[in-house]
Amino acid sequence: MASASEPPDYLRFFPYDEPYDHQVEAMGSIYDALDERRNVLFEGATGTGKTLSALTPALEFARETNKTVVITTNVHQQMRQFVREAAAITDQEPIRAVVFQGKASMCHIDVGYEECQALRDTTRELVDAEEDRAELEAQQRALLEESRDGSSEAADARGAVMDELESVEAEIEDIREDRNVCDHYYQNLTVDTDEFYGWLFDGVRTPEDVYGYAEREGLCGYELLKEGMDGVDLVVCNYHHLLDPMIREQFFRWLGRDPEDVIAVFDEAHNVEDAARDHARRTLTETTLDQAVEELETTDDPRSEGALNVLETFRQALVDAYQEAFSFGERERVDDNWYDLAIDNDDARDDLTLTFLQNYSGPGFGEDLDRTMDLARELDQSYEEAYKNGETTTRQECQTLRAASFVEDWLDESAAQWQYPVVSVRRAEEGGPLDAGEIYGRAELYTCIPSSVTADLFGDLHASVLMSATLRPFDVTEDVLGLEDPETLAYGPQFPEERRRTYAVDGPALFASQRDDMQVQSTVAETLEDAARMTPGNTLAFFPSYSEADRYHQRVDVTGATYLDRPGTAAKDLRERFADDTDAVLFTSLWATLTEGVSFDGDDARTVVVVGVPYPHLDDRMDAVQEAYNAEFGDQEETRGGAGGRGDDDEGAGWRYAVEIPTVRKTRQALGRVVRSPEDFGARVLLDRRYTERSEVEMRDYSVRGTFPPEERSEMVDIDPEKLKFALLNFYRDVDGYDGDPPTP
Repeated sequence: MASASEPPDYLRFFPYDEPYDHQVEAMGSIYDALDERRNVLFEGATGTGKTLSALTPALEFARETNKTVVITTNVHQQMRQFVREAAAITDQEPIRAVVFQGKASMCHIDVGYEECQALRDTTRELVDAEEDRAELEAQQRALLEESRDGSSEAADARGAVMDELESVEAEIEDIREDRNVCDHYYQNLTVDTDEFYGWLFDGVRTPEDVYGYAEREGLCGYELLKEGMDGVDLVVCNYHHLLDPMIREQFFRWLGRDPEDVIAVFDEAHNVEDAARDHARRTLTETTLDQAVEELETTDDPRSEGALNVLETFRQALVDAYQEAFSFGERERVDDNWYDLAIDNDDARDDLTLTFLQNYSGPGFGEDLDRTMDLARELDQSYEEAYKNGETTTRQECQTLRAASFVEDWLDESAAQWQYPVVSVRRAEEGGPLDAGEIYGRAELYTCIPSSVTADLFGDLHASVLMSATLRPFDVTEDVLGLEDPETLAYGPQFPEERRRTYAVDGPALFASQRDDMQVQSTVAETLEDAARMTPGNTLAFFPSYSEADRYHQRVDVTGATYLDRPGTAAKDLRERFADDTDAVLFTSLWATLTEGVSFDGDDARTVVVVGVPYPHLDDRMDAVQEAYNAEFGDQEETRGGAGGRGDDDEGAGWRYAVEIPTVRKTRQALGRVVRSPEDFGARVLLDRRYTERSEVEMRDYSVRGTFPPEERSEMVDIDPEKLKFALLNFYRDVDGYDGDPPTP
């Protein structure tokens, strides 16, 4: 570090003229935390410059201590922003940066992971054999010269070399004629790739850039990137490279780093909780079990009898479990989407496990599973060899290995507190192994507590910076992700306060039971119409669900165009059409993709309205998460004096950690879609009594105002629905928002 009179050394990585004062403060705190090997929770509102505040000290510390910085996100727009920031940094202080994506998006011949692995191994064997041939040819030529000079020893040695050369020639011919190789990877191994790496590190290249270069030159860009990542300064990647335990192990190997030599920066870190659950979930379908049984029935190995016994028993237990779980009329509701059925029990193992244990007979399912796993590994290896040797055109996957691994995990872990065992069903589609419309099942281990996945990661890394506009309350993030004594930083909005307003509208409390009330709907619709009419630009309206968005899309009458976000539609196209319009209203779900990571600049969206407190659908999985959080964190919550009940059954840490805080975070993300720069202006409207100050007294158990950070609560202006139009008129007039005469309230 520099002396007190000199600027800090890490500012050499800051690519712009001067950092903001709060950025300087954040950089110093983050650098010190990295030096102490502490994780950092960093909340910063839009415009605080979180990315550079984290990257600048991280790159400096990494260079001083020979480490690598990995910055990761699950939002595509943020990936593009990281590339721009990295390019700006390297223009000022050159760094070696790689932007990495998974094989599926970069493969030139579109093969799966197992096939790719086999192709690479065979291609490497071919290249090694060709290198052996070249070396032997050089040896035989030298020995030929010696033998011509009369050396009998050279003549004898040359004969042995020629025999070996003949063998290598036969091996090469066998590989080329009968086995599968990858021509793109062959080029990687046989041509000079210095020009590629010179190009790669002469700037910051996107995966699309790398793919295009490799395609033109007949190379494999994915493998070139893997080879080029060893010891780089910065890697930009997706969450799964760090959150998936199997991928993470390989990823660190490609980096040439042990975990303690990696500094990770997680953007949009409020999403890590759900992402960790997604990467931890394990599933096994009935069709995979059927394929495993078929595989074993054709296997001439005495161990297959025990393997069939344990897998067939588990398959039948799965079928019995979902057949018994159907309530009256529920079977008819099953379509081609997975439909959960409850099999968990409060005072015993789940129904699938109980049925399996009741029906299994044999020497012991543990013994059967051990033998099944041994057999499955041997089968999998034989499929590998068959593909490498050209006996098959695709790399067969061992279904017995997949099935037995899952069954072993299920029997070991399904009763654990952090796991929720669940069975789902769906109807088969045309063209599959089952008749169209036939119901089949799936067993799933759903991870309730993310720290069972993330605690080891954050403990193994040198340190990490988790940043987001909505990380608070920090103690909850710390608990849920398993962080030990992190440094915490929080910076509120940095843009002029007079250019934004936040209104808490004292309208109806939109409980689910009230949403069909016609008077309630009229109040909400009229308030939305007022907001749209008084807004000099577009209005964003977020609802608890797509169905509620559709309801008010049909009810609200405005002069401008209206846009409805629907599930399964391209949000990018919708956003662009909406942004190109004027005085339009976009109706969407708070849980859709437009809530975060999407920028609405200027009059692309001037007013954002969050209608109701958009709690997620509370299904059995969410109940399981609440129960797990209550059991895991209830004592901490009582000690801290956290929020109590939110209804008759939803109490304590479970409700607060699993439902209320994630919902308010989503709401805060939605409010952040407007006022994206110092010159920008806009209004944020919270349309529900539960956001108001009076709700904290009159409906304490249901108020959510206290879950917002203090500085955000201090900006909330309570207002009656019929007065919102006048408030918006005055605000937009004060900031010269209207182009011409303002509208009439």
